[in-house]
Amino acid sequence: MVAPGALRVVRCGGSALRGARAVFSADSKYLLYVSGDFVKVYSVNTEETLRLMGGHADLVTGIQLNPHNHMQLYSCSLDGTIKLWDFMDGIPIKTFTVGTKLLALYTLASAEDSVFAVIPKKGERDTFQLVSVTLTKGAGQDLEGKELSVVLDGVGASMKHIAFGREVCSPSGFFFLLCSVGWLVLVFFSQMNCIFSLSTTKTKGGDNRFSCVVCHPKEDCIATGHADGKIRLWRNFHDKKEYTYSTLHWHHDIVMDLAFSIEGTRLLSGGVESVLVQWHNESSCQKDFLPRLGSPIEYISMSSDGDLCCTLHTDNRISIINSNLRFSRSIQGLIKSRDVKTGLVVDPRTKALVLNGEPGHLQFYSLQSDQQLFSLDIVQRQYIHQAGLKQSDLVKVAFSAQGTWLATVEESEEVTDPELQLKLWFYNEEIQSFELNTRINTPHDNHITDMCFRDMDELGDDSLILVTTGRDCVFKVWVMVEDTDPEGDVSWSCDFVGSYHNYQATNCCFSEDGSLLAVSFEETVTVWDSLTWDLKCTFCHPPGNIRNICFGRLTCSKYIIGATDYGFLCCWNLLTCALEWSAQLNVVVLQPDPLSEYIAAISWLSKESSLFVFKPNEPLPVYIQRNLCKDKILLAAFVPRDEPEITSSEKYPWLRKSQLFFLTDTQICETKILLTFFFKLAVEESLPVTPFSLLLGKHRHQQAQEDTDLGKLVVHNKQKQASPAVKELLHTPAHVLPSASFLCTIFINSLLISKEKKSAEEVADEVEMESEKAEDDSDEEDITAMEQEDTSHMELLGEMTCKLSKSQEKELRKIRKMDYSWISAL
Repeated sequence: MVAPGALRVVRCGGSALRGARAVFSADSKYLLYVSGDFVKVYSVNTEETLRLMGGHADLVTGIQLNPHNHMQLYSCSLDGTIKLWDFMDGIPIKTFTVGTKLLALYTLASAEDSVFAVIPKKGERDTFQLVSVTLTKGAGQDLEGKELSVVLDGVGASMKHIAFGREVCSPSGFFFLLCSVGWLVLVFFSQMNCIFSLSTTKTKGGDNRFSCVVCHPKEDCIATGHADGKIRLWRNFHDKKEYTYSTLHWHHDIVMDLAFSIEGTRLLSGGVESVLVQWHNESSCQKDFLPRLGSPIEYISMSSDGDLCCTLHTDNRISIINSNLRFSRSIQGLIKSRDVKTGLVVDPRTKALVLNGEPGHLQFYSLQSDQQLFSLDIVQRQYIHQAGLKQSDLVKVAFSAQGTWLATVEESEEVTDPELQLKLWFYNEEIQSFELNTRINTPHDNHITDMCFRDMDELGDDSLILVTTGRDCVFKVWVMVEDTDPEGDVSWSCDFVGSYHNYQATNCCFSEDGSLLAVSFEETVTVWDSLTWDLKCTFCHPPGNIRNICFGRLTCSKYIIGATDYGFLCCWNLLTCALEWSAQLNVVVLQPDPLSEYIAAISWLSKESSLFVFKPNEPLPVYIQRNLCKDKILLAAFVPRDEPEITSSEKYPWLRKSQLFFLTDTQICETKILLTFFFKLAVEESLPVTPFSLLLGKHRHQQAQEDTDLGKLVVHNKQKQASPAVKELLHTPAHVLPSASFLCTIFINSLLISKEKKSAEEVADEVEMESEKAEDDSDEEDITAMEQEDTSHMELLGEMTCKLSKSQEKELRKIRKMDYSWISAL
């Protein structure tokens, strides 16, 4: 049993299901397919995922049934290993270490102790080889498989570019063929090779480049797909001069894959049209279609009995289809949208992750099953796949606390004058789905930047409020109103419009009790009373606009957290209206846990993502993990657990009730408990945050940046003295400051320097200061220790600064002791 300890990142879903062709079991009861670095076993009858076979350290690139034992499965991976599985029990039998990346896998019944694989050619880029891998026999589970025999150079990396034929072409073996660009290469074992070519030049709108190849299971026939949508059937290819081919043509674009039926009487083809075409008797006149499959077809697989086939699509979906070309069922994984504009939202009802799916749709993705639960059509318009066409898409999503209401924002892709729609959806228990309740055209005059619900159960339905912020420099409050209809239906309307100095509104959030609303306007955070909509206080942290804001919860409800795009994380105290603490950190994701006081901040610095977990009432984080992920983390979300975690509650209380999931460009990951580590985070000195200090803050930031560029270590001294007038201006909240005319005289007088001549005693004092050099040198160790401590803190935050040498420190002390009072006379 592994003791609970530190965290590691575990991939838990979202991987592509189309990394390789799927495989049916010999009895067609199970479908085996690739999901990232896993192989999954799916029951065709019960529509359940029965096994999850993991063990590869990188993406799985090919799977094949063992031709000598149909209850076993071979898999290859980019980690350089080939694994033999008992897929009914989900356990690995053998692991063969090849030592190089494996890009495709092929098995033959005549090759008893070997398999074929595609590997990169050493020393050459984008060049690949087909090799025969000898599977070493042995008693152990981990064996060597490094005995490779090169069969052919210059093959394609895709498994669709190589096909193996039947064993009748020569007395001693079989043949395989390769398609590449304009060449079709036939390799006969123990015979001469044959090469057939097609001109790759586009004639009459055609494009003869090969895209895929398959072999007829019963006859000497080869089918090839081409980039112009044509399919060619090759025969009599034993004779280089007498070979023939016929052409089938329906697809308007590239043929992405082909598959023969088990008897060879039917040929299936698929492409970008999202249509499965079934050709009969090699005739263009006899063909059937299964249209509207949703997205382009990447791979086609046939079962051994010919009753089923499956298609793998570019939208991360697998469709299982009957022999009569009737759709049976599908396995829908996470749809990779071009841009996840909605963010990563948790559905309170199902605890599913909600984000952009198909264009104009909202997908509800289950983390437990790694499948899509359902998709909600928000835009309700036909999406046209045409480059450059401006169409509406889903950009914002928000749920009420109980999940009964859903708010969505859709907008056109126009930048200057977007077409906006705000829609409110109500969950219907009878149909178990959301129904459109209210549609609001042009809720703002410009792009909507954020929105959130206030939902307090103890206050009833009247407490349900929706707030939206926009680039039109206002935020709007939307409330439910009863319709005049006798049925008593409700709708939504605008109740209040707020603004602040004509700044753009960027973010909004409600406090835990719903009494306060925080809205960020560029560099300023404003706090409003949610009952009267009065402005209570303002905060700012120059320089930089506010990127994210959130309120503290439970014991930390008196704090508000903000992250700026200039790399500062700030915590303000709502009771004192002052900055509690700040840290220099490039926060790209700020996510509070809805069930605890903890907040997760994910930073991106020096090509690595780091995780910081903290409580607002404590300036030091409770957990830090450097290099959490190699990819840039786009979004993150805390998902409540079904049952609290007990084993890790002492060391990691922030994971007791929730799990942290984050989304990268490639997959979804989560944090899990394994080993023991501990880190500290150095916190930057708190800076003045009044509007007046905005001007001074920019100057200080520029000065600090110049010092950093020069390699100087800047140590902020919290005991530094300032005049009372300056303190009054910089440290007093803006809304309680006296009038400017009252403070102006005091402030100007504090900046004046009295013009006085030095007395003889002052000159003598300067001479005595030179004699105190020994005492200054005695303090050198303390200064060096302080600089080392500050440097270690900065390194924790991802900043590196150079340390001054002893000679440089002495020169600085001499400069500080020089008399510059003569400057005042100028």
